[in-house]
Amino acid sequence: MSLLHDLVEAVAAGSVEVVDLTAPLSGDTPILRLPEPFGNTWRFQTEEISRYDERGPGWYWNNFRSGEHTGTHFDAPIHWVTGRDGEDVAQVPARKLIAPAVVLDRSAQTVDNPGYLLEIDDVKAWEAEHGPLPAGGWLLYRTGWDARGDDDDAYLNAGNTPGISPECAKWLATETPIAGLGVETVGTDAGAAHSFDPPFPCHSFLLGAGKYGLTQLRNLDRLPVTGAVVIAGPLPIVRGSGSPARVLALVER
Repeated sequence: MSLLHDLVEAVAAGSVEVVDLTAPLSGDTPILRLPEPFGNTWRFQTEEISRYDERGPGWYWNNFRSGEHTGTHFDAPIHWVTGRDGEDVAQVPARKLIAPAVVLDRSAQTVDNPGYLLEIDDVKAWEAEHGPLPAGGWLLYRTGWDARGDDDDAYLNAGNTPGISPECAKWLATETPIAGLGVETVGTDAGAAHSFDPPFPCHSFLLGAGKYGLTQLRNLDRLPVTGAVVIAGPLPIVRGSGSPARVLALVER
């Protein structure tokens, strides 16, 4: 109990900062756009039920409509055909939703090359400087893309967005101990990943290996390279392929 008490005291005192990595969720939140004949997710929408009026004099509430993969969201293995026999979002153990995280920053590289792809050697160079990737933790890939998050067209950038090479995606899935990958872009894959071999390699390899994805993150620039703890809170949608999530990081100051 003393550990939990110390944590609460540290948060209250500010020696542990809570950093919100979640993009605001509204009708303006950018969503993935797939070409015909593929189906597309819904934009987030709300419909008022009552607001202190004749429909409900003492309360305000809304219905909402949203896709599972709208806004900052969690990808469960079952989201991809390679993980079709894996966990749905309700089956992900709660203990796995609290995990260490590291930040690999390539925001400088995407300024002149928005389609920049992370390679195995980039990750190995990061490990040589900062130590191994965290077992059971998150690799958070910072590209600076969250700065575009309030402009739909700039954020999607006509499909020219940064990501991870097929070789690196496979290596992260099969040769590293991470539980999942977090990104600032609309999905874990690069905008051009439909033309990769295999298509959408982050989804294919990582979800196929039973690992997870977090997308449309913000404020990764406020995290240390190592030492943060991430709390990811998807809704436990039964048979759900994913869910919008509130993602928080705990950082010692």
